[in-house]
Amino acid sequence: MAGSRLEKFGTVFTRVRDLMRSGVVKQSDKPIWYDVYKTFPPMKDPLYVRPVAKIYGKKEEAVPNIFYREDEIRAKCYEVYGTGPRAFDLSKSSFVSTCQRFVEKYTEFESQGELEKQSLFEETGKALLAEGLVLRRRGIPAVASETRNPVLGMKLTDMLAEQQADAPGGTRTPGEEKPTQAPVTPQ
Repeated sequence: MAGSRLEKFGTVFTRVRDLMRSGVVKQSDKPIWYDVYKTFPPMKDPLYVRPVAKIYGKKEEAVPNIFYREDEIRAKCYEVYGTGPRAFDLSKSSFVSTCQRFVEKYTEFESQGELEKQSLFEETGKALLAEGLVLRRRGIPAVASETRNPVLGMKLTDMLAEQQADAPGGTRTPGEEKPTQAPVTPQ
């Protein structure tokens, strides 16, 4: 066997040289680089130096956080609008999320440079609304409370009391009880 093939027991040149001396590799089969290396050896021999491991403790490498400009826009979009009206459809390779569309439109407006930073976010939302993408702010009901029908806020007991008061011959207040009758059993 020619010995170990690890770099720490010799260089490629010394291994080829020793194989040629022992007759395993013939002079006619020597590599092209052999004569050049023999004529012009390096100033320092390539030497394998084993890295010294510190036994007394490992230094933990701190990986820096990588933030892109898009990430700030995305974070603000998710904070204001949430994840959007539907779930992500990752089965389609051409799927673009609501937030990604928002970021693309935002960067488009930002590159035009016509809008100020404060109004850029709101104008992006308006432009997406014009394109047919409805964005709902988080924590705000879908319909404003002023425009809601007052009937929706009433309790069922109040509605029943109001209906009984409106019934012919019934002018009772909600606190009054209706006289009960014995149930009629069919014979």
